[in-house]
Amino acid sequence: MRPAIFIDRDGTINTYIPHLTKPESLSLIAGSGEAIAKLNKAGFVVIVITNQSVISRGLLTEAGLQKIHKKLRDMLFMHKAVIDRIYFCPHHPDYGEHRICNCRKPSPGLIQQAIQDHGIDVKKSVVIGDNITDIKAGWAAGCSAALVLTGLGKQMLSKMDKNATNKLAYIGDNLLDVANQILKKNVVD
Repeated sequence: MRPAIFIDRDGTINTYIPHLTKPESLSLIAGSGEAIAKLNKAGFVVIVITNQSVISRGLLTEAGLQKIHKKLRDMLFMHKAVIDRIYFCPHHPDYGEHRICNCRKPSPGLIQQAIQDHGIDVKKSVVIGDNITDIKAGWAAGCSAALVLTGLGKQMLSKMDKNATNKLAYIGDNLLDVANQILKKNVVD
């Protein structure tokens, strides 16, 4: 069993744009490619876990989402970075089928599915995101959690109570900062 790094997409890997619907609008946050390449080299399974209510809102099709994900993979590949798999939740309780599901973060369903699909060592895995929903999903799945201060991260940190902040395994300026903290700890441990 291998450890995994579960990474939120919008605001963590790529620049946060509410309801991203076009591949040409996608841009990486500085250091994201380097961070994922370092995690790949260290032997982590790298999995993206993302809520994509743009589908239930009728703003994007699954085929359109796949085009965005292809561009994301291509952009990361230029940094020698590879995402092992992308899991997404297309649901939103207020749109489409008004579906309540177990895959929309903060529910841990997507992470649990990835754990099952990839034989992940949960105790050595970390969820990284810019939103409290990412953090809660990680904790619910039994993983450590890290908050990046990109995207919505600074806003989330200001709203978190001290108990939640103290429970975070890592807080970093961006994905590269958090990846470096994880890798430093893994070398020491």
